[in-house]
Amino acid sequence: MRGRVDVLYRNIGKPIFFKLDPEKAHHLVVGGLGRASGVVGADAVMRGMYGVSETPDLAVDLFGLHFPTPVGLAAGLDKNAQAVKGFSSIGFGFMEVGTVTPKGQPGNEQPRLFRLPPDEALINRMGFNNEGAEAMAKRLSALKERRIPVAVNIGKNKATPNEKANGDYEACIQALFPYGDFFVVNISSPNTPDLRSLQHGSELASLLEAVKNEMSRQAQIHGGDKAVLVKIAPDVSDAELEFMVDTISTSGVSGIIATNTTLSREGLTHGHAKETGGLSGKPLRERSTEIVSRIYKQTGGSLPIIGSGGIFTARDAYDKIRAGASLVEIYTALIYEGPEVNRKLHSGLRDLLARDGFNHISEAVGANHR
Repeated sequence: MRGRVDVLYRNIGKPIFFKLDPEKAHHLVVGGLGRASGVVGADAVMRGMYGVSETPDLAVDLFGLHFPTPVGLAAGLDKNAQAVKGFSSIGFGFMEVGTVTPKGQPGNEQPRLFRLPPDEALINRMGFNNEGAEAMAKRLSALKERRIPVAVNIGKNKATPNEKANGDYEACIQALFPYGDFFVVNISSPNTPDLRSLQHGSELASLLEAVKNEMSRQAQIHGGDKAVLVKIAPDVSDAELEFMVDTISTSGVSGIIATNTTLSREGLTHGHAKETGGLSGKPLRERSTEIVSRIYKQTGGSLPIIGSGGIFTARDAYDKIRAGASLVEIYTALIYEGPEVNRKLHSGLRDLLARDGFNHISEAVGANHR
């Protein structure tokens, strides 16, 4: 049955989706999953088709949360938390929603999402298009149960100057603190002007201090501490990365997501390579793994890392884990491989752990450094 489901997507679903405009296909999938979740029994059907059974060797406890599998969905696909139940039913161990900004905004002009099939990559310049923090809070508050942890990825509005960016991140936390299981500070999208400048200099320390203070205030109001991670870009020098990691470590946040999309176009063959925006997919794999490794080495493994970028196979995920990632995320692989990818990743990771004599995934984290 599982093999037939995989063939169904590869031979029927994917060709249909890839004939559609990428953004229309995106909305069709997210909207469809969201609507399906309202149909009695639909989630059970999706779990039967694509769900991943929790196994003791791959379940992870981190940030005070339980992750049934180490593979999550990266931010950007479910920008408005429309399909949390749907994505929770197709084998993910956690997911990010967003990036969300305090006020809703349309994002950049279309077209703004491009497929590069020969490179198994995507380029997007969406520009944080979303309905705003209050709309997301309303959707998340309506969820009666959560099968997996949900992270809220927060950013600033395009019209907000960097010197006032702290207020936007604080506003997102104020609106969404009760509804996110943990939070991700996005300072690394290439599609909001000057956003990446917040990664450097005193701006980063100031922003993280403001975020931590606001998280503490909301914890006092609502009860319960929640983890905050920072998502960084791959397009940094060794010196910039070292400074960033040192600042993030000193700030007291809970971890790092490495990495966001890249501006690099090295090795691409498709004509869309000339499009501006952030590149995701296989071309990002090696660079993001290198960043994970450098962070782990610099921090001695003391700062948890979620590895993201170019993961298509269990080997790709395992490389990031051995480099230092405690959890991993996919996005582009879901588009190219379909929802069966989660079962393949889970099965392959179990095989790789057994091959190397590890009883639990935590034993493999950072193994390259030992």
